[in-house]
Amino acid sequence: MKLSKYRKLQERHHAAPRRDVDAGTIRASDVESLPAVVASAFGRLRLGQRVHVLRRLLLPVGPMALAVLGGGVFAKYVAQARWPRMSISLQDAASLTSSQVHELVRYVEQSNPLVLEQVLVVIARDATTMAALGASVAAIVMQRAANRKAMRTGTLPRKPG
Repeated sequence: MKLSKYRKLQERHHAAPRRDVDAGTIRASDVESLPAVVASAFGRLRLGQRVHVLRRLLLPVGPMALAVLGGGVFAKYVAQARWPRMSISLQDAASLTSSQVHELVRYVEQSNPLVLEQVLVVIARDATTMAALGASVAAIVMQRAANRKAMRTGTLPRKPG
């Protein structure tokens, strides 16, 4: 029985072992999650903005978490943990993989969601990044920012429909 080329490729794809998240990839099931959105946006930001976003993400993280998150890539900041300002180089921001940023964002989302809202505001200000992320992902970011603003003012936005 002959199989089409497409079906053979599909079978090989499903039979192939899944790559680790540490290899710098994010699974398709995580695409709609906020950490995946931020990790994707991080890779599209200019280096100066990456440093700014990374600083915001790392400031609330404690020394123990810095030592273990992202496979220990943030351990170099343990001495600066809880300082009012961290010194992050352009090279450090450029060398991070999306999976390391994803893990950091997931941790920050669970430990201090307000910080993640601040990061979303920074990302939303960059029109090029928002355009590259696509309409659906940009809508998630903008919805989160709108909800944050509504919570501050005490009025909830109305749902469409």
